[in-house]
Amino acid sequence: MTRIDLYDTTLRDGMQGQGMSLSAAEKVRIVQALDRLGVAFVEAGFPSSNPKEAELFRLLADVELERAQVCAFGMTRRRGLAAEEDPALRELVSSAAPVVTLVGKTWALHLEKVTKVSSEENLAMIVDSVNFARTEGKRVIYDAEHFFDAWREDHGYALECVRAAAAAGAENVTLCDTNGSSLPGQIAEATSAVIGALGERVEVGIHAHNDAECGVANSLAAVEAGARLVQGTVNGYGERCGNANLVSILPALQLKLGYRCVPASQLRLLTETAHFVDELTNTLPDPDQAYVGRNAFAHKGGMHVAGVQVDARTFEHLDPKLVGNSRDVLISELSGRGSVLSRAEGAGIDLDADAAKRALERIKEREHRGYHYEAADASFELLLRREAGEYQSLFRLESFRVITEKRADGGVETEATIKIWVEGRRYVRTAEGNGPVNALDRALRYAIGELHPHLADIDLVDYKVRILDSHHGTGAVTRVLLDSADGHDSWGSIGVSENIIEASWEALVDSLEYAFQPRRRPADAGGSAGGGAAPPAGERAGRVSA
Repeated sequence: MTRIDLYDTTLRDGMQGQGMSLSAAEKVRIVQALDRLGVAFVEAGFPSSNPKEAELFRLLADVELERAQVCAFGMTRRRGLAAEEDPALRELVSSAAPVVTLVGKTWALHLEKVTKVSSEENLAMIVDSVNFARTEGKRVIYDAEHFFDAWREDHGYALECVRAAAAAGAENVTLCDTNGSSLPGQIAEATSAVIGALGERVEVGIHAHNDAECGVANSLAAVEAGARLVQGTVNGYGERCGNANLVSILPALQLKLGYRCVPASQLRLLTETAHFVDELTNTLPDPDQAYVGRNAFAHKGGMHVAGVQVDARTFEHLDPKLVGNSRDVLISELSGRGSVLSRAEGAGIDLDADAAKRALERIKEREHRGYHYEAADASFELLLRREAGEYQSLFRLESFRVITEKRADGGVETEATIKIWVEGRRYVRTAEGNGPVNALDRALRYAIGELHPHLADIDLVDYKVRILDSHHGTGAVTRVLLDSADGHDSWGSIGVSENIIEASWEALVDSLEYAFQPRRRPADAGGSAGGGAAPPAGERAGRVSA
């Protein structure tokens, strides 16, 4: 089985994306996560660029990695300066990183406009820099910047540049589509020509950008043409439209094309790793991302669900477990009875055929009114419980009232009063909050907290409002989605009404009642159980304001 090395440049090229910033300690955690995944090379950045990068290399010197080789990135020597006299090169080779990645110019446009050197001097800069790094005991990867632009303009000189790096001792020359301007056919043709010209002396790699939405396709095309190293970033982070996405490239190479990139057991860490890096970079995971997204193996149409239940290959291109993801059955007006029964089984609910039929009709009727159960698993489970006769009410509402006062000094106060019945007793409670949802939430917990103290552990972590029929103006129907968590599990609930406070109340109550329901999960059932214990949350729910 042919081996393909993955080279991650998230910590250098990926950080050039808008809004990207990580501390040195966070970068170390990402290096460790990529090492666990089985990535061969991790580029840590420029040791000489800033104090944070210098700190990162100092920290990495004490980190033991099982597989990944840390790479220090830098440029070829400056014009008119010997390699050993270039301060940046000296700092580069003095780092603890065993591999040095040198980037040099290839395109005549850059020689004329940027470095302002002759083609001969550029070749000398490449040779001198690679030679110097090699004499200092470093493994060298050479990145031929703008290679494919140069190739289209002048085949001969583009080849001279990579030949020079190979002759000086680079173990790999990586062809860079720096502008992301190339298409797969162009990448394959040029890569094949370079491999033919260089022969067995050196491996060839690919570094693609996504400006034409071809970063992954170009990387795969280069590999099929003979490239044996692929550079990219986790989740495709990077400047402009991003870099080639290693999260998509890895399973495509290993599961679809039969190459060996990481140990098979490590590939199951792919989804976990992608989401972990999203979390550290404060990036919202893309639910539609291939292989690792929440929707990557989600099925909504009734025929699709039925097909997957018979044979998953009918609507899944691979087993989601191979990449650490899982199948999801989405519920909507397009769902069939099989979808409903599947979700009920996963929640440990005994739902017979008649109850499933009733539930399906109820779903379709409510989705027509504006409900959206794909994003509200808690509300959907409560609907199934009601149809199965397994629903337990947390309380009975008598009434609630919300008053918001806007003062002349700019301050705003909201007060909520609720009247509910719990186990035959009437409770009247009033609470203040920073908005109507917050005030209602506080008043409700105040009323039921003594009887059900574990509900204090539930945190309302997100609140979303959508206007469904804006042509009705202020009389439009509003949909409210709440996301809740208890420190172990998370779930979504929904409310729909022309009154935003009523919609919010409905979603709030569903969130708490979901956690209140007794559960008897099948031993092999996945998903969120809800209602688990967590450290006391106190008034953490007060963060939500609306």
